[in-house]
Amino acid sequence: MRQYDLVIRSRRAVTPTSVGPAAVAVADGRIAAVADYFDDLPSRKEVDLGETALLPGMVDVDAAVQAPGQLLSQGYARTTRAAAAGGITTLVVAPAPAQPAITSTEALRAHLHASASNSATHVAFLGGITPRSSSAELADLRANGVVGFACSLSDELMGLPALDDIHLSKSMAEVATMDVPIVVHAEDANELGTVVGPGNSALLAARPPRAERRGLERVLAAARSSGARVHISPFVAAECAAILAAARDIGIPVSAQTCPHYLCLPAEHVPDTDPSYRCRPPLRSDANRQALWNALLHGAESFGDVIVDSVGSGNRPGTGISAIRWTLPALWTAAQKRGCGLAELTQWTAQRPAELMGLATKGRIQVGYDADLVAFEPDTFQRVPASDGGPYRGRRLQGRVTGTWLCGIPVPSDADNDPSPRGGPLLSAYR
Repeated sequence: MRQYDLVIRSRRAVTPTSVGPAAVAVADGRIAAVADYFDDLPSRKEVDLGETALLPGMVDVDAAVQAPGQLLSQGYARTTRAAAAGGITTLVVAPAPAQPAITSTEALRAHLHASASNSATHVAFLGGITPRSSSAELADLRANGVVGFACSLSDELMGLPALDDIHLSKSMAEVATMDVPIVVHAEDANELGTVVGPGNSALLAARPPRAERRGLERVLAAARSSGARVHISPFVAAECAAILAAARDIGIPVSAQTCPHYLCLPAEHVPDTDPSYRCRPPLRSDANRQALWNALLHGAESFGDVIVDSVGSGNRPGTGISAIRWTLPALWTAAQKRGCGLAELTQWTAQRPAELMGLATKGRIQVGYDADLVAFEPDTFQRVPASDGGPYRGRRLQGRVTGTWLCGIPVPSDADNDPSPRGGPLLSAYR
């Protein structure tokens, strides 16, 4: 009888078809069998989680890793360790803000070098598009392993100047030939005002929903003519959900993701002058938050008929909200109150992001997939330490990550302090 490297048993294992008792067997870093909870599966090591749920590792798209003034290697070390501690096993890294921004093969090599020996998760990369990007540069980035591209229509991303309509259409046409997605920050620079004052209310006044609406209209027009696959990140202004739905109805290949802070933290209920709540787009009203949940929950009903497809951390250390470690419990705290289950949670955070980025062996507990797995206690409450420094500090959240495996190898629970990498770049396997 075959001996596996590892068997993990859980009475709440989340597979693509069910949530229930199962035994997951791992061999050579991949899931080799998904069997009955009580099946005899000889293995070198066995873990019985009991009532603790077993989830596929999260795939976090468009996450920044580097804070201003921080070494790139430090950024990968700290961000990926916090991500792993929070149940994220694959980071799809935003090209900016970063030094250097990933807009050339030379910059990509710098990120490869920094991440290769410092990452506690798997890492994939988005190539950045600027008004100066040439067809040859984009092709070189793709040939060297980026899994998609990213651009901005506003001043949000340091290192990625805003694209006008000419450069947006040109870039989308080029990316469409590569059959990879283009991730767009869709706030229109022409609709943004000057921020007067330090508070979130000042940011709200300067960055109104119409900036997202106008930007989305520009993106959809370019996508319709080019055939490019477009992913809006982050999608915040819920009044634009109807525009997304109408675009899908006429066949435009557009998807969207939002972030836990937009689903959990309404502008009326956060300290106005606390910088840990500042992000772009800004936190919006409670009415917007409720409508954003409606857009996400509508998408949970049918994979082929969605408005908001997925949820990512939106991590922006030093320049925006930085709470990557609390992505899963923050989202679960709000989701379970709305009658959602672990199946929806994994669709939003693992399955759909992996499919979007073409990571063919990520995001599912299924035979043949990488054994990127998370032990999650959905009924356990925890209080975020007051020293955390992020927007959830001091808050009581439901759900706790108690274990993370990368290709069947456990990440230490003290991942923030552990010096040894467990992950690294994902390149040739996903070209």
